[in-house]
Amino acid sequence: MARRRAQSDTPLNLKQQELAQLESDLRKQMEDLQRMIEEAPRVAEEKTRREREDLLERASEGRNRLDVSIALQDKRYGEYAAENRRPRSLRKQRSEGRLLFIVLVIALALAIIWITTHLHF
Repeated sequence: MARRRAQSDTPLNLKQQELAQLESDLRKQMEDLQRMIEEAPRVAEEKTRREREDLLERASEGRNRLDVSIALQDKRYGEYAAENRRPRSLRKQRSEGRLLFIVLVIALALAIIWITTHLHF
């Protein structure tokens, strides 16, 4: 005797429920996107208005061009100049680099010689 499954447990019904859930998610996503599209001009206008107000506010502050308190500090000659400078390469590091270069060139030459002697072109 074969037992019949309950109506809600069939694979077809499960697939239908999954598709219905997916459809409702997509509808919600579409509604959110539609709302964003409708609000976009208002948001852009608000942004440009805010930028315009900030610009007018800065322009109307009436600062003097030669106001030293707002001048940018030249960091090349400040107290932090030594920290920003690239560290000097040391003599020991340069000589080690030269030695490593020579070793690698010799290894490359040996590899080329070995390849040419063992592989006949």
